[in-house]
Amino acid sequence: MYAVIRAGGKQYRVAPGDVIRVEKMSGTDGNVEFNDVLAVSGNEGEVGRPQGNARVTAEVLGDVLGDKILVFHFKRKKQYKKLQGHRQPYTAVRITEIAFDGQSFKAPELPKREPKPKKQAEHAEAAAPAVEAKHKAHAAAKKPASKKKAAAKPHAKKGASKKK
Repeated sequence: MYAVIRAGGKQYRVAPGDVIRVEKMSGTDGNVEFNDVLAVSGNEGEVGRPQGNARVTAEVLGDVLGDKILVFHFKRKKQYKKLQGHRQPYTAVRITEIAFDGQSFKAPELPKREPKPKKQAEHAEAAAPAVEAKHKAHAAAKKPASKKKAAAKPHAKKGASKKK
């Protein structure tokens, strides 16, 4: 089961559970509904334009940046070069449901991701003296053994001496 939707001037083939990147949508928290459904696959591989109210529901996962694109301008023999970078902002969405003609196809529920536990402050304080000792030992190992130099007299300046 899949549908073809239009979002941000582009067309996407989506199925329940798919994660797609659409052009950045401002002010969307939680769920998004795409009403511009161009085609829906039916039973036994039939594909057609939906007659009734077809809708695709999605869950917003967050805003992301695309890969960096380098824009390089160059004019030969004129000593002109200009380099500019660009990263296109996108909104990542997960398709949760495709509904049309009284039928509803839903994606399986994913377990909520728990944030990673932060390190305990007590653990960090207890480890601090050990870390400092390790750094000192490492710094001492880096320094080469210094050679003892004999105390030398300062060199006399070469130049004209004053006569009285």
